[in-house]
Amino acid sequence: MLEKVVVDLASLNIVSISPMLIAIIGALAILCIDLVTKNLNKSFYTILTILFILVDLGAVIGYKGEVRGFFDVMLIDGISILSQSIILIASALFIPLALSTKRFHEFTYPEFFALFLFMISGFQFMISTDNLILIFVGLETASLSLYTLIALHNRMKSFEAAIKYFTMGAFAAGFYSFGCMILYALTGSVELNGIFSVLSERQFEPMILVLTALIFLIGAFGFKLSIVPFHTWTPDVYEGSSAALAGYMSIVPKVAGFVVIMRIFEFFVASGIVWLEYVLYAFVVITMTLANILALVQEDVKRMLAFSSISHAGFVLAGILIGTTQSNSALFIYWIMFLFTNLGAFTMLWVSRHKNAIFHNRFDHPYTKFAGMIKIMPVGAVIMGVFMLSLAGVPPFSLFWGKMYMLSSAVNAGYIGLALIMALNSAIAAYYYLKLIVYMFLKEPVENDHTIYIKNASNPLKTIIGFSAIVTIFSIFIMNPLIEIATKYVEISGF
Repeated sequence: MLEKVVVDLASLNIVSISPMLIAIIGALAILCIDLVTKNLNKSFYTILTILFILVDLGAVIGYKGEVRGFFDVMLIDGISILSQSIILIASALFIPLALSTKRFHEFTYPEFFALFLFMISGFQFMISTDNLILIFVGLETASLSLYTLIALHNRMKSFEAAIKYFTMGAFAAGFYSFGCMILYALTGSVELNGIFSVLSERQFEPMILVLTALIFLIGAFGFKLSIVPFHTWTPDVYEGSSAALAGYMSIVPKVAGFVVIMRIFEFFVASGIVWLEYVLYAFVVITMTLANILALVQEDVKRMLAFSSISHAGFVLAGILIGTTQSNSALFIYWIMFLFTNLGAFTMLWVSRHKNAIFHNRFDHPYTKFAGMIKIMPVGAVIMGVFMLSLAGVPPFSLFWGKMYMLSSAVNAGYIGLALIMALNSAIAAYYYLKLIVYMFLKEPVENDHTIYIKNASNPLKTIIGFSAIVTIFSIFIMNPLIEIATKYVEISGF
């Protein structure tokens, strides 16, 4: 006889997946609208997407339910709420970049906006669970959508970028699957809490298999986070993508990836597995240092910013290694500060992009393109200079405070040597950021035409640049509230 199974809707806690459902419903709504009404203006889909993102954000911030939900696979803790909020705010700031003056054809497709919302839902699932299977589902949902968004940009380089990203993503998915398979074979569980409990009872024996699983997982998330030596796809993919999407990729996927590795690896580091601590230490130092060295020799600003984002990922990975409440709070503070600065920098590149008027045969944004910008477009030169100084960690701009808080967490945890290496790398990075400032302020213009910098500008893009600049310049006034909020949500999660 088959027993009747009754599901208690109250205990099911459907509200826990409501933010993801809002994004999915929004994507399906856009596809259905396109089926009924053709050739709607891209502004309509842009505004509709922003509305769904804001409703999604409201559902995240306003959530008051149980920590567990939906057959206990959802985990809505402080880390989840904080990281979802960062992702949704970044997404809401990114999508208006579709409202450019020039009609780049990816933004004319309703599918672009639907895929964008599917991607957001994938990231939300990733960071709102401790179930290895659901993490994988969210990871692949977001990744497959992102591959397609890259390919939609109307250039041969975009197809190349999408293929490279897809290939590397396939390797990452394989590594992740193997790592999870080993952990399941060892513990009989796909829940992180269950895995940690069983491994702790066994004192992490057999150690060789535990370390093998961790190696596969490090490889998987090394690809996603552009950690050296898994970073090789990053500059080419950023170069082939639109500047707008490259800026988005430098922020949102990495926030989601860092939350997942925070949930997985900090337990093992805290449990005293010295080998893992040494490996993470090496990844932090090599990623920061090598990325900075490679950025020094770049001729294109977008490729320089790609290597810059790799270096920043290494800087933030130190927070996982340190593993204290302060370092975990610093991780989120750093990405919030990085969000506005990097968004502004890539948007400055986006407003100078043109479909037909190509400045350089090889690069879209070579340094020479910005030579003498102060004489042609002084306001734009000053704003771009502010973003570069912030990325370099020059006070009082936003990323200086993020770096200082991360360095403070390293010193307080006893990682004095690591803090010195991080400070040294910040000094090295200042050179290639200042290189662009030298071109803008001290070089003679190659082409005395101010339209080269604003070919793709529109009021929405100018508004986003202005907003990013304001936050970058006056971030000191919001640091204390941000630290309090981040610390509160991290402590709620038990990190």
